Formats: sequence, structure tokens, C-alpha cells
Amino acid sequence: MADFMDLRISKFKRGKRITVRVNGQRLAAYEGETVHALLTANGLYGLRKTRKTGQIRGALCGMGVCYECRVTIDGKPGQQACMTRVKENMEIFTHDDPV
Repeated sequence: MADFMDLRISKFKRGKRITVRVNGQRLAAYEGETVHALLTANGLYGLRKTRKTGQIRGALCGMGVCYECRVTIDGKPGQQACMTRVKENMEIFTHDDPV
């Protein structure tokens, strides 16, 4: 697993532990959590770059309204991290989806 600090609340009961890849690094995830929760728990806040300025953007609303949390999941760009639940062996790339 990658050397990220896990920022999850330790007393919270979680689903089964699974493994996903984020930007080529293996990370632990838990069934039932969103991609956004996984990324935030591992300190990954910059999710995409804007087309015009290349500015890094992160999640804003966390409920699927703003589309700021778009990432590439399993080769499909433009997926909302806050609305997508993690799956075993999921491949996630950040900064790949300019708008």
C-alpha cells in the first residue's frame, strides 16, 4: 500500500477492506465508501485541472451537483468521485480530466 496517512475516523465501522489503484499506487479502500472518501482519507485533494488555466480543482459540494470532483475511473474520464462507490481493483486517475 502507498505511504499515505489514513485520515478515516478509526472507531467507525467499515465494510470489507479492498484494494484500488490511485495514480498507479495501491491504496486500501472499504466497500461502501465513495471514491471521494477514499481520496480525502488519503490526503488527495486535487482531483482535476481546468482546461483554460490548468488550475487544480478539488471536490466542492460532495453530493453530485458541482462536478468539481471528476476523475478517470477504469479508463472512463469525467466520473464524479463523490457519486461513485469504490470497487475491488478499481483504477483511478486524478488530474486527467480537464474541463
